[in-house]
Amino acid sequence: MEPQLWRGRLALRVESEPPQSFFAGFELSGHAGQGELRLFSPLGTTLADLHWSPQSATLSNNGETRQFESLDALATQATGTAIPIAALFQWLAGVQTGADGWSADLSQLDDGRLTARRTQPEPSAELRLILER
Repeated sequence: MEPQLWRGRLALRVESEPPQSFFAGFELSGHAGQGELRLFSPLGTTLADLHWSPQSATLSNNGETRQFESLDALATQATGTAIPIAALFQWLAGVQTGADGWSADLSQLDDGRLTARRTQPEPSAELRLILER
């Protein structure tokens, strides 16, 4: 599988009590089996580096690096909720693929926008990406 690189901004909203929102710039590279996701503050400061491969999943932030048992556990720790990073690669490539409880709207992908919604499990969540051109 050919590695890809995407850059842009993301917004994640979780309909919990109280509702949680997460906003960041991002760089996503690699593929579902091995890759890297960097999250940036609006000022360009690195918030977190997520790296994964078949052997490991690590999160580096605040000067420390932690290991996780899976990409899903890593993504949950970094963003506060489970986001389907493996499916995200497919969606960004324009391929509609299923992810547990998530559905993606790819209709605006040509304009650099992707929206995915999770209805199950509760709480519901919405992930929005705006890609740099």
